[in-house]
Amino acid sequence: MSRNILAVSFAPRDTHEAQVQFALERGVPALIGVMASIRLPYPSRAFDMAHCSRCLIPWGQYDGLYLIEVDRVLRPGGYWILSGPPVNWESHWKGWNRTTEDLKSEQNGIETIARSLCWKKLIQKKDLAIWQKPTNHVHCIANRRVFKKPRFCKAQDPDMAWYTKMETCLTPLPEVSNIKEIAGGQLTKWPERLNAIPPRVNRGAVDGVTAEMFREDTALWKKRVTYYKSVDYQLAQPGRYRNLLDMNAYLGGFAAALVDDPLWVMNTVPVEAKINTLGVIYERGLIGTYQNWCEAMSTYPRTYDLIHADSIFSLYKDRCEMEDVLLEMDRILRPEGSVIIRDDVDILVKIKSITDGMEWEGRIADHENGPRQREKILFANKKYWTAPAPDQNQGTHTAR
Repeated sequence: MSRNILAVSFAPRDTHEAQVQFALERGVPALIGVMASIRLPYPSRAFDMAHCSRCLIPWGQYDGLYLIEVDRVLRPGGYWILSGPPVNWESHWKGWNRTTEDLKSEQNGIETIARSLCWKKLIQKKDLAIWQKPTNHVHCIANRRVFKKPRFCKAQDPDMAWYTKMETCLTPLPEVSNIKEIAGGQLTKWPERLNAIPPRVNRGAVDGVTAEMFREDTALWKKRVTYYKSVDYQLAQPGRYRNLLDMNAYLGGFAAALVDDPLWVMNTVPVEAKINTLGVIYERGLIGTYQNWCEAMSTYPRTYDLIHADSIFSLYKDRCEMEDVLLEMDRILRPEGSVIIRDDVDILVKIKSITDGMEWEGRIADHENGPRQREKILFANKKYWTAPAPDQNQGTHTAR
């Protein structure tokens, strides 16, 4: 945090140690997740760095399946850092209660797979080892004569990551014209990176999104967030909200407009959205995940302080019940947390009739451009209340 680096963690749901819940309660980004047979819910070339500290993932097994998945989500030139077993096994093998032969074999397996992915080992110092992914695949294509596996993947969308099986094939980087070129395009340094035209947009890799549309969207959300703060004074109070969720992030404009506030936004791109824009969000230096809002989100109850939903109910109108989406929002929203929902006025009227019965206090406000717009905005707060004790009358509750 002190370096202005935004890290998102994932860990399995754990019955004895809820790591993700602890992280979110501290106010840092985290999701429930596991490396098994399905791709991580992130696009290709998303992260500048991936870090594993005693994460107990069998990196050297299954033909390098898990390191291949790390390679998919790492940017060209990105880093993978491993600390804990088997690194520095020569000093720790007794404490780890494993044989030297076993640990040496595990490390050799990881080293071999990393070389087959064309990663360069930069350093191993004490309990830490760092590898770097190449900036392009010019040399990697040539050395397939030496490393027969993994082969390059064919005819697959590298950004597709919702119920998509992992494969033991190497995700090819975008083609380059020379050995020094960075595949996919050079990223601007932070903080300029936030509002610079993302390489995916510059290259025309996102259907229907141009550089001019990106600039207009950025300006639009600055205007909208300013309006939000004039209506919801709590949003304008630094520190009131920390964990924010954008249910339909598009290009990440909502999060970008809030970048100077002491908060972070988990940008979700619905898998039903017409355009997959999550790669653009990561190129801006923001974080996010894919999500189907007809299903539960991979997080614990009461983990977000504010939820923003732009046209999400219009998107899911014929896909699942409005009540189910609202109940999931209620599950992951903290008591006394807030919700901002933008949608057609008829949809918002239906939503408000449901949320009134969910102990939310809310009001429908006009669009930032005035009352003549059909799109309106629902500002709501989840009340703090508890269920009645068993000996109390049914249908009553205690509210604060």
